[in-house]
Formats: sequence, structure tokens, C-alpha cells
Amino acid sequence: MSIGPLPYVVAATFFMEYLDTTIIATALPQMARSFGTSPNSLGLGMSAYMIALAVFIPASGWVADRFGSRSVFFTAIVTFTLASLLCGIARDVAQFTAARVLQGVGGALMVPVGRLTVVRSVDKKHLMQAISTITWPGIVAPVVGPPLGGFIITYASWRWIFLLNLPVCIAVLVAVIRWVPNLRSEDRRPFDVGGLILSGVALTAILYGAGIASQSDTNPWSGIAVIGVGVMVGAIAYRHLLARPYPLVDVTTLRIPTFSVTVVTGTITRIGIGAVPYLMPLLFQIGFGLSAFQAGLLLLASALGNLGMKTLTTTVLKRCGFRNVAIVNCLICGIFTITCGLLTPASPLALTLLIVFVYGATRSMQFTSLATLAYADVPVPQISGANTMWNAAQQMSIGLGIAFGALALRVASSFHERSMALADSFTLHDFRFAFQCAGALTLVSIYGYAKLTYDAGRKLSGSSR
Repeated sequence: MSIGPLPYVVAATFFMEYLDTTIIATALPQMARSFGTSPNSLGLGMSAYMIALAVFIPASGWVADRFGSRSVFFTAIVTFTLASLLCGIARDVAQFTAARVLQGVGGALMVPVGRLTVVRSVDKKHLMQAISTITWPGIVAPVVGPPLGGFIITYASWRWIFLLNLPVCIAVLVAVIRWVPNLRSEDRRPFDVGGLILSGVALTAILYGAGIASQSDTNPWSGIAVIGVGVMVGAIAYRHLLARPYPLVDVTTLRIPTFSVTVVTGTITRIGIGAVPYLMPLLFQIGFGLSAFQAGLLLLASALGNLGMKTLTTTVLKRCGFRNVAIVNCLICGIFTITCGLLTPASPLALTLLIVFVYGATRSMQFTSLATLAYADVPVPQISGANTMWNAAQQMSIGLGIAFGALALRVASSFHERSMALADSFTLHDFRFAFQCAGALTLVSIYGYAKLTYDAGRKLSGSSR
């Protein structure tokens, strides 16, 4: 029995959402000239998108349970499509920022509800293959985004970055009507307004604070203070959600060991690994002196590693088990992340491509393993709550990964006399330090995976190891 067309439909939406998150960075200079402003001013549009995701993702599970997965999924794609059109025709920063907020609302419902529908519809024995199918676009998109964006802005206009979403979205909408079931919960839970406000404020403060701390023209302590506020509000939100009979997010799912590891330890891993797609294009452009398009071509080796590992993920997990794979793969990924920082313009091309390829392959394996293990032991009544929390953690770690890489570069550049406000002030030593920090954080997370039982996720993998 195959997994059917549903995971592929959801995978297409995942690819659009994650691609838009990464591809826009390469277009900022051209967009700034179009709007008659500076690239830094457009950072608000990127932040607005991430904040909208942070605020509305916690509500995705409740909305899907109340109105049906297909109805919400369809509406979310329509919203994302309309927002893409508005981004493509925006005439100033205000219009673009408003469109990005709307796009974030659509993405906040589109991605989690799509994943929830797959988890609820696919049998446990096929869940590993289904999760692998819907995960790889999110792994490949951050790598494909920079070269694709560089190609579009070189040979066309930045507006096509958003307008190209339209035909894809229309095709996906047709597929949703045909293949996505309209699942909904029998329980009519009241909406937890307090939980939405508290969780939204906490996630927004953490992401916004991380962004402030990583910017070269701001006081890093201000960002750290905002992050501290977010953590405190998060603690209040956690107590609120525990006390509510019908919480917006079911935090009791953290008592499930396999799920807790994928959320807590997995977030640390994703921050470390997620800093590399931000650092690597800058290394190739600033450190090596390559063009954006040339740097993007080198990054395609990482995409090939992602795709190549996808064909082996299910087999490796079934043969070796989740615990062994998580530990060994995380070790390899951390080492090769550090190795990326040792590359220089004089490094042989074959060596550079090999290192980037291995990083991409291990990144794919780690992310797919975490995404699959998350639902291994979650009871059916708690799947919606677990899915909401897992998606919130995943989205937060994407933003924190970028901020972590930028902050590491900022710290490294503070040790020499050049101005930290200039992007071209970064040296190869700065990048080496940043990659070491990212690799070290990845290696530290191994401790969490070592506490897994040897048969963790056996229901999915069937491994006895």
C-alpha cells in the first residue's frame, strides 16, 4: 500500500512556504531600489512575516478541529496566494509589509494543518515515508532559494519571486479539492484567547529580540532583554496552558519522551544546523569573492545531498533505529558544520563540494528523523496539540537559526577594528568562528538524543537496535 497523493500535495505547499522564507533575502537590494529605500528598511517585511507565523501557528490546531482540515487548508492556500500577488504588485514598503503579514497568516495555517492532515490520515506503518515526503521540500528550499533568487533578480524582476507562486498555488488548490479529506474533531472546545495572546507575545518577543541582537547597528543587550521578556511570558503561558481544561496548545505532550526530545533537543539542533544556510552564502560571496549566482551554484551540492539522503532515510532508520541515527548523524553534521568554516578560496573545488554535500545529506537525515519521531508515541486525541507545538517550535528555530548565525558573525567581527556595520568587514576568521559556534551547538544537542531509549520510535521503524 502506498502513501497516496496527500503527502505530495502537502509537500508542494511546504516548498512554497519555505522557499518564500529564504528566497527574499537575495532580492532585498533590488527591492530597496524599486521602493526608493534602504535594504535595512525592508527587514520589517521579513520580520512581519515571521511574527505573523509566531502569532497564528498556536491557533492552527483549534481552527482545523473546528472547521475541518480541508476547509482550513484550502482557505490558507487562497490567503497565501492572494498575499503573494499583493507582494508582487506592492508599490512601497508599507504595502509590502502588509502583504507579508497576510502571507504569514496563510503560512501559519497552511503548513501545520497540512502536516496534521497527513499524520491523521496515514497509517503508522506508512507514517515514516509520508513524513519524509513532506519534510524534504522544507530542507531543500533554503538551499535552492538563494541561487533561484539570484537567477530571478539577475535576469528578471524581484516581483517574479512572488508572482511565480500563483500558478503553483492554483494547481495545488485543485489537488486539495480532489485528495485532501475534511477531517475535524468531534469535541467542540472553547477557544483559549488567553493562550493565544500569551503564546503569541512570547514567540514574537523571542524572535524579535533575536533579530535585534543580531543586527549590527543595534545594542545587543536590548535584544537579549526582549528575549528575556519573551521567556518570562512563555513561562506564564506554560502555567496558563497547564491550568486550562481546554488549552489552545496541549503542553502535556511534552511528557512523552520521544515528542519532548524532538521539540526541546530538536530545537537546539535546528538552530545550530539552521545557521549554516545563512552563513554559507555569505562565506562564498564575502569570504571567497564570488557572485550571488556563483555562490548559489555551490550550494546546489547541499541540495543534492538533501535529495540523495531522502531515498535512504526510511531504510537507514529501519535498520539502525532513531536513537543511533540521531546521535551518529548529529555528530557527523556538527563536525562538517565546523569544517565548512575551514574552507578558503584556495580550497580545491572537489573538497568544497564534498563538504557542502555531506552537510546537506546529514541535515536532511536529522530533520526527517526528528519530524517522524515526533509523532511515534503521541496518542490520537493529542495529535492536534502535539502538531501545533511541534510546528511552533520548528518555525521559531528557523528564525533563531538565522539570528544565531548573524550574532556569531557580529561577535567575531567585534574582535577586529573594522566597522561591524559593514557587511564586507567580515573576514574568513569571522566565518570560521561562526561555523564553529553553529557546529558546537549541534554537537551539544547529542546529549538529549543519548537519553532516548534504544527502542525509541520502534512502532514506526520496526528496528530492534
